[in-house]
Amino acid sequence: MDEESPAVRSALRARDIIAATVGNALEFYDFLIYALFAVQIGHAFFPAAKAYVSLMLSLATFGAGFLTRPIGALVLGAYADRVGRRPAMLLCLVMIGMSMAAIAIVPSYARIGVTAPVLAVLARLAQGFSLGGEVGANTAFLAEAALPGRRGETVSWQGVSQLLALVTGSLVGVALTSSLSAAALDAYGWRIAFLVGAVTVPVGYWMRRNLRETLHEGGTDNPPARQVAGASPVEAIEPRRGELARRHWRIIALGLIIIAAGTVGTYILDYIATYSQSTLHMSARTGFLATLAGCTAGIPAVLLAGRLSDRYGRRPINVWCNLAFLLAIYPVFAWVDAARSATALILGAALLWVLSIGNFGTLCAAMTEALPRRIRSGAFGTAYATAIALFGGTTQLVVTWLIHLTGSAIAPAWYLTGCTVVGQIAYMLFPETAPVRLQSQTTADCAPVGSPPA
Repeated sequence: MDEESPAVRSALRARDIIAATVGNALEFYDFLIYALFAVQIGHAFFPAAKAYVSLMLSLATFGAGFLTRPIGALVLGAYADRVGRRPAMLLCLVMIGMSMAAIAIVPSYARIGVTAPVLAVLARLAQGFSLGGEVGANTAFLAEAALPGRRGETVSWQGVSQLLALVTGSLVGVALTSSLSAAALDAYGWRIAFLVGAVTVPVGYWMRRNLRETLHEGGTDNPPARQVAGASPVEAIEPRRGELARRHWRIIALGLIIIAAGTVGTYILDYIATYSQSTLHMSARTGFLATLAGCTAGIPAVLLAGRLSDRYGRRPINVWCNLAFLLAIYPVFAWVDAARSATALILGAALLWVLSIGNFGTLCAAMTEALPRRIRSGAFGTAYATAIALFGGTTQLVVTWLIHLTGSAIAPAWYLTGCTVVGQIAYMLFPETAPVRLQSQTTADCAPVGSPPA
């Protein structure tokens, strides 16, 4: 690498980022496409006399995928921290492809009875395990592959990849709902959406095969270990992973709270396609268009926030973006409920997506910067997966229940507002990690008395 020119290094870095982003997008496409077609999947696997019961059973199966995400984060995250980011990401991609194909070909309840939902749940559990390991390894790779002065922008591609997954899923949804009847969409249309992802997995695998390994690149960035009497040479050089995790418990805990709050926002907005049909009584196509508009608008917002965090610091971007989102939640939901129009739904979804997702990459950059390399993938992935498991799998069930209980279409805004307030407090407590801010603080601290601040 030392003999390569800056232009070659830049090209290789861009290639690595693209390969990591495409693979991550494929993983999230598979996991999130279920939510976009929850109504149709409910009809296929969970037929019931009442549409509400069918939808709740379908969403419960969607939530089952979250149960295994912390397990995947622990197992595959430790593998990524011990063996490498690249082999972990390749393994995750193979697993997600197999589970995606499984859901696409499982026969309906009408054909094989109770075996159908059982197989669907097992496939969702496998998806969750794979995605749990993917997020930590992928985010650690992006942080380590980035230049220090562009880490916020580079790690923001983690958020972009998730939005690309939703954009692709929404485009597939718009295409299918525009070309198929409701009966055809129930019968086989939703399966096409899963097969689209399954057949593209080999492309992602091929791209990832050539990734460089970043785990040991540039040596260790862990703090110096203390000399312990009787310790082995390895233990004397670096502390154990468990000790490193205990030292950084506050970062992990704050990150978990922030991700949990953000998860509620993400999955309520991801619920728009179902919400528009079951609550606002609009067409499925309108819901997909709203999701598509929101995710498309969110992509430049994520990258812009990441770039600004490299210049001004992670903390101010995180705090102010989240505050803007908090203030917009209730007015937007009230407007959409009052208007009940496609225009209000699409514009409202786009605004909330931009405000909610903007600081996602900035948070990922901050957490990876605050965590040592030897626990980075496992610790970040476990915090992320635990938050997702607790709130991602339950959010759509909770808001569906709240709407059913209260009869109010604004009920999701109440739940989202409360969770975002908790996230705002955690954002304010999270320390600054951006190199540009730490360097300026160090310069100011080291300046002679009477010198102007750097």
